[in-house]
Amino acid sequence: MNCRIVDLRNKDVINVKDGARLGCVNDVEVDTATAKLVAIVIYGRLKCFGLLGREDDCIIDWCDIEVIGEDTVLVNCTPKRCRCKPSHFDGFFRLMGC
Repeated sequence: MNCRIVDLRNKDVINVKDGARLGCVNDVEVDTATAKLVAIVIYGRLKCFGLLGREDDCIIDWCDIEVIGEDTVLVNCTPKRCRCKPSHFDGFFRLMGC
């Protein structure tokens, strides 16, 4: 089965370890040197309707993907292996003492 990036977008991501829904695929990471997909990105949830930014993005390595189906992507990762990307506001809130 071939899949375009636009088809991958908005598919539900399910962790096979515990059956938890992690979110939807929002973006992908590409290694520009080798032109290979490195990871899928699930954007963090909005904080206070987006006024306070969003939670950390969840980045799942490509090697942790088990199956890409019609509507879902099954991944096999523990929460520690799900790399989280800091939000843009983290530095601001650290400066403010929050």
